[in-house]
Amino acid sequence: MSTDHRFAILRDLMRVLLRFSRAIDALSDWIGVALRGVALLLIALGVINVIGRYLGARLGMQLSSNALLEAQIQAFAIIFLLGSAYLLRHNGHIRVDILQTRFTPRLRAWVDLLGTMLALVPFCVVMIIYSIDYVSVAWSRLEVSPNPGGLPLYPIKTVLLIGFALLLLQGLSQAVKAVATLRGLEQ
Repeated sequence: MSTDHRFAILRDLMRVLLRFSRAIDALSDWIGVALRGVALLLIALGVINVIGRYLGARLGMQLSSNALLEAQIQAFAIIFLLGSAYLLRHNGHIRVDILQTRFTPRLRAWVDLLGTMLALVPFCVVMIIYSIDYVSVAWSRLEVSPNPGGLPLYPIKTVLLIGFALLLLQGLSQAVKAVATLRGLEQ
């Protein structure tokens, strides 16, 4: 096989991987936009809980509930877990920007690629592996909060697994884009 033929195969493979990367990016963007609704729900739940607590205290009634408080906590967990892929997609994670801004695009791509492959991917894989049993036990028991009137826990525990899977996918997308940058390909 000639060198030109090998380069053509690699170029075609990178095009396929970049299409895959764009699909992952689109999914992360769609989830990020959908989480805006969850953020509004979180705010509404917070307002309802505060009003219920203070108005209930004045009226001598219980106007708040454990279910409302847990719904607020679960809405925050959904935003945090599912939003991490969106945040990575848009470079919102903490970086040492003082150094990063001084790097050439090529060096930045190397740092992103190595960070993704040596830290992010292994971390996500470990979290997914350990989450599988955690989630399956919750589903087998149809686990519910121990608090009176509490919410089911198995759905939110499932979001843990989904969140790390989405973060892993977005990490792979970022790695593909870094490789494309290193190879001098347009994204």
